[in-house]
Amino acid sequence: MKPLDSSDPNLYTELIDPLGHKAQEKSKEFHDSYARMVNKFSRQFSIEYCDDSGAINWHKLVAFNSAAIQSPVIR
Repeated sequence: MKPLDSSDPNLYTELIDPLGHKAQEKSKEFHDSYARMVNKFSRQFSIEYCDDSGAINWHKLVAFNSAAIQSPVIR
């Protein structure tokens, strides 16, 4: 790659544009990873605090939140 010059009319396409593409790739990786974690925590919450119909067992959730029961381990 040739040295960059601020008066170069191609500066944007040679430097800035590729950086934007790299940031977009990282952003997609982050969002994909974030979505997987949300799914994992949602699944664990459903297993621990919802009945078969999907309704929240508020008594169990409040008991956990008040430290009356031990925290479940997320796998």
